[in-house]
Amino acid sequence: MKFITRHIVFPFVFLCSIYVMNAQNFYGDNPLAHTFSIVAIDPETGDMGVAVQSHWFSVGTSVIWGEAGVGVVATQSFINPAYGPNGLELMKMGFTAEEALDMLIKKDGARDVRQVAFLDASGAVANYTGSGCIQYAGSKKGRGYSIQANLMASDQVWPMMARAFEGSEGQPLAERLIAALEAGQKAGGDLRGRQSAAILVVKAKSTGKVWEDRLVDLRVEDHPNPIQELKRLLKVHTAYTHMNNGDHALESGDITKAIEEYGMAEKLIPDNVEMKYWHAVTLANLHRMEAALPLFKIAFDENKNWRTVTRHIAQCGILEIGSEDLERILEL
Repeated sequence: MKFITRHIVFPFVFLCSIYVMNAQNFYGDNPLAHTFSIVAIDPETGDMGVAVQSHWFSVGTSVIWGEAGVGVVATQSFINPAYGPNGLELMKMGFTAEEALDMLIKKDGARDVRQVAFLDASGAVANYTGSGCIQYAGSKKGRGYSIQANLMASDQVWPMMARAFEGSEGQPLAERLIAALEAGQKAGGDLRGRQSAAILVVKAKSTGKVWEDRLVDLRVEDHPNPIQELKRLLKVHTAYTHMNNGDHALESGDITKAIEEYGMAEKLIPDNVEMKYWHAVTLANLHRMEAALPLFKIAFDENKNWRTVTRHIAQCGILEIGSEDLERILEL
């Protein structure tokens, strides 16, 4: 009972739930997600992430798990989804990634067909590939990351993913995870093809607010090129993050920062009319009408309903301008 003596708190109910894993029929109830994935930590921020692609519908709902301040998990092959919540709970109790994974593997009667990776908040990683996983199957651990794959078209998938991840050092974690997926696909990827992909990035430390702790949480459920679609969604997500940052800067009175953030958002997705519209609203509220008017016109030309939106937000005080300036805007 090595682990129990090292960690005093180990609820009996949770221990019993681990034993249930031993009785599961892996060919019946559990989903099949032959796939490739990566778990990793950002060495600068401590944020943790996991990303996956598979020729399986909605792969993200079963394979990837994470909790801020605790760790991330990828559970695949003949999936036992319980590795996600149970692994996170063990790491939350203080067990390392290796200790937590070992405990769950030992109690799993279908361990030979499992492929799992854990990463804890310290950056320690552990992975397991059962002897019954379908070739090509394998994994690679590096400093602060683990890559795992099964039923691949090539045994170069996981080495190429590792090379891409290591070669992208210095970039944001989410971009590095997707770069690894792209490399895996380029090396052959899933033998059956492509269908879905997902990415999850959580904060290094929990705020107690799940909606704030999940920095990135994107899924492509069914698509002919899921990694590229995931990459596109990440760009949109980043742009809207800049928009939100701009709003926060404006609330604190940092106008220069707000305009900078709005500009970065529009640069990422220049065809997004809504971003231009709310940028225009901000400029108008700052009495910068000459800069705001061209942006309002772009929005109005795209969709006349933005004029109605403008009337509504002026009535409720979101657009804080005088009647003369409001008329200038609506006449565009």
